[in-house]
Amino acid sequence: MFFDKYLQDNKIVTDMNTNAQIIQFLKELSQHNNREWFQENKARYDVLRNAFIDEVQQLINRIALFDPEIAGLEAKDCLFRIYRDIRFSPDKTPYKTHFAAYIASCGGRGSERGGYYIHLEPGNCLLSGGVWCPPPALLKKLRQDIYDHIEEFVGILEEPSFKAMYPVMEGEVLKRMPVGYPSDFKYGEILRHKDFSVASYKPDEFFFAPDWLDQSVACFEKLQPFNRFLNYTVDEYLG
Repeated sequence: MFFDKYLQDNKIVTDMNTNAQIIQFLKELSQHNNREWFQENKARYDVLRNAFIDEVQQLINRIALFDPEIAGLEAKDCLFRIYRDIRFSPDKTPYKTHFAAYIASCGGRGSERGGYYIHLEPGNCLLSGGVWCPPPALLKKLRQDIYDHIEEFVGILEEPSFKAMYPVMEGEVLKRMPVGYPSDFKYGEILRHKDFSVASYKPDEFFFAPDWLDQSVACFEKLQPFNRFLNYTVDEYLG
């Protein structure tokens, strides 16, 4: 009886999919992004965050079956904080309006290796992977290795089932070719990227389906050759 009242008081609907509850919470948070509202709903947030941790751990365990480097990773090391760093930002809203986790060996969310990213945000849910915002020295090395093995890299991007899931590369692109590369290089747009990542955008309802975990694992499995290519370079860079 007490637990039922706790769930009711904190707007936790037991017959609603966990991810549907997360999306609903985030919708409300986006409308009331202030400390007062968040503190009033902190218990609700804690329940949903713990549920998301459980989901991420399930993803880790399933990903490890085709990418053994992920084995042993703990979900808590992969989750991003909901609290925003507003010290140098003109946007002073204190909370992020998404739940996210980066599943990668050698540090989880802090890893420089290519990994698997899940992002739940109303109207902007996605699954993605690769290397995002590499430091300049790593970016330079990734570009060179992609240039040196461009046919292999393009072959991964153009593999039909991969391209159907991840149609384009994400991130910022330079207006001009990086110094040292021919301006007429056939795959110049690839080298002009400042990130080597791809994303599969999903409707919110994708994560409400009973088989969302199976479908997400299938999406992530397609990323394994892409991450393997990038991580060969990352590992050389890290020494």
